[in-house]
Amino acid sequence: MPEKLFYTLARSILFSMEPEKAHHFTLPALQRISKSGLGGLFSKPVNDPRTVMGVQFPNPVGLAAGLDKDGAYIDGLASLGFGSIEIGTVTPRAQPGNPLPRMFRLPKAEAIINRMGFNNGGVDAFVRNVQSSRFYQEKQGVLGLNIGKNADTPIERAAEDYLHCLEKVYPYASYVTVNISSPNTKNLRQLQGADELDNLLAQLKTAQQKLADQHKRYVPVALKIAPDIDAEQIKTIAEALLRHCIDGVIATNTTITRDAVKGLPHAEEAGGLSGKPVFELSNRVIRALKAELGNELPIIGVGGIFSGEDAATKIREGASLVQLYSGLIYQGPALVKECANALRNVR
Repeated sequence: MPEKLFYTLARSILFSMEPEKAHHFTLPALQRISKSGLGGLFSKPVNDPRTVMGVQFPNPVGLAAGLDKDGAYIDGLASLGFGSIEIGTVTPRAQPGNPLPRMFRLPKAEAIINRMGFNNGGVDAFVRNVQSSRFYQEKQGVLGLNIGKNADTPIERAAEDYLHCLEKVYPYASYVTVNISSPNTKNLRQLQGADELDNLLAQLKTAQQKLADQHKRYVPVALKIAPDIDAEQIKTIAEALLRHCIDGVIATNTTITRDAVKGLPHAEEAGGLSGKPVFELSNRVIRALKAELGNELPIIGVGGIFSGEDAATKIREGASLVQLYSGLIYQGPALVKECANALRNVR
């Protein structure tokens, strides 16, 4: 049965469940399929290598962080043909995240609102999961590890959490993403401010250089930013990235705006909005970043990719790679190959 038809049927079942229950059903099932050797039922990965941040990506279509916060389902997700898999966000200590319910579908807008709140089992359990995955053991591909801060860590001590996680995950990562843009951890986005960002990036760069010497291996660090920033903020962030020689920027996380979903059920729920409504918001940030950064620093484009043409638009706007999340929920695994094929001749 063609992948798209199969997923159309599967989605009707999954969308009859509460979103978080569907999530906890789907990922273990995918992992079981992979372990059973039936992962080949999915489309084979497209071979279209791109070197970004000094890392060779098998193809330019990656999985965005958030789907597998603990790194428990890496092998299952790897079977879908991604050129890279980013897991997390992980924090130093385990935390439950925000109270249920905390995830909501808005099907008419092909969107999702979540206020998960970095629910995860902590960085030590996260690293054990990475180490036990076949994907890591066999060096099958590019693995991004996304780090954050605990909800109860005061914002003025946030750098301590990021530095702790960076040290823990560094030996196992193809690259590390620093998430300062989730709207679901109180005050986190303050770290995008000029002084706070300058201080954080300076400490991260010093730690990265020490870890590179220690492990005899340089692991790139990327910063993930929000779509809800103006031109002046984008300029400030771009200057800080260049000043501190950060290796890449991921644009963007979810939005707190609701203009595109007004009047829809769940539209007023607190949290980050993802899916189609974020497409143009993230494109605006990508364009502005590209204007500031030129070819000095690569951009990974995320937000509202639901087709191969959407992925190509992100690249044309200035991204070097793209990542999927909500589009995967609505369109299914066939979207990975569709996007990879669409990007074959797009640079």
